[in-house]
Amino acid sequence: MTILVKVVHLKSIMMQEKSLQIVSFDNPFPPQYGGVIEVFYKIKALYQLGYTIHLHCFVNQLPEKESILSQYVSKIYFYKNRKTLLRFFTIIPFSVGYRDDKELLVNLNKSNAPIIFESLKTTFLVNKTDFKQKIILRLHNIEHQYFLGISKSESNFFFKALFYIESLKYKRYESLISKFDALSTLSVYETNYLNTTYKNAYYTPVFHGNNVVKSLSEFGEYAIYNGDLRTADNRKAVLFLIEVFKEIDDYNLIIVASDGQKWVENLIKGVENIHFTKMKDFEHLKDLLSLAHINIMLSFQQSGTKLKLINALYNSRHCLINSNMIDDERILNLCVLANSKDDFKKEISVLRTTSYVDFDKREKILNSVLNDEVNATSLMAIINNLI
Repeated sequence: MTILVKVVHLKSIMMQEKSLQIVSFDNPFPPQYGGVIEVFYKIKALYQLGYTIHLHCFVNQLPEKESILSQYVSKIYFYKNRKTLLRFFTIIPFSVGYRDDKELLVNLNKSNAPIIFESLKTTFLVNKTDFKQKIILRLHNIEHQYFLGISKSESNFFFKALFYIESLKYKRYESLISKFDALSTLSVYETNYLNTTYKNAYYTPVFHGNNVVKSLSEFGEYAIYNGDLRTADNRKAVLFLIEVFKEIDDYNLIIVASDGQKWVENLIKGVENIHFTKMKDFEHLKDLLSLAHINIMLSFQQSGTKLKLINALYNSRHCLINSNMIDDERILNLCVLANSKDDFKKEISVLRTTSYVDFDKREKILNSVLNDEVNATSLMAIINNLI
């Protein structure tokens, strides 16, 4: 019989006073993409504030060995995703329905500690359970808007339809939010959206793991775009930037991703100033960012705060973005804004010959707004107010 739940008992951690449970949509280690990066560094920051953390993770494959997570959590439970065709034919969003496991409820009830559910995707149990513990939702997106945006960006008609249906399901499912004792959001827009209906949302900026703004030379060597090319929105951004740089043929663009190499290379055949670099790990990305002069980032949907922007602000020079990348005015003021193709061409022509010298200003603002320890303290205050 297939084992669907795997419990990993970890080495003893010093006695701590505060306890917390976290339900994650994926294994936070290694932190290779936006969502799990946020979860991993939140766990690390909360541990450093003295929390004993029990972590519950839904995964496609049960891991075979312990990871660096053992430094920050006292116990990890892994639950295998239950992806079946039948789950497409229910009113529950598919990405919620396959994260269903009876053992999760059993394990959560072993403790009275508050529970943070990471995104609506992990909340199947909340739909049918009245928890004795205080429950907090860490919202990573307004999901029905997020999936509608993916549907609009997707070129494959079949997937376009699936994402649209998922959006409709999430729109209905969103009323579940009223069951939570508190909501923690990643963006100003999401906070305002939720407080219009639910009144208990608090803005806690994204956790990211960067500590120091790199002090670099005034000029870098190229423009760079990096993103997860498994997502339709990022693929659409790549298509847009290729068209931009075909018209700026004397300046290099590096497209960095851990996947999608063949797709990109087919698109840029015969285009000498656009290149693909396969990302090995986060340290490799930081090295590439440190050599870049212009970081170009855009999204075709408004959904939270994009971690690629945070990484660029800490590790590189000019950041050229469109208005969907972030909505915190303090961070937006550190960037150059462009929204149309002509806007991007104009700003690239200016920035490529403009030195970057505002590292001290950037560090001062980032340390006040995006400090993981400070934001973990804010999240802790939300939790403490519920107890």
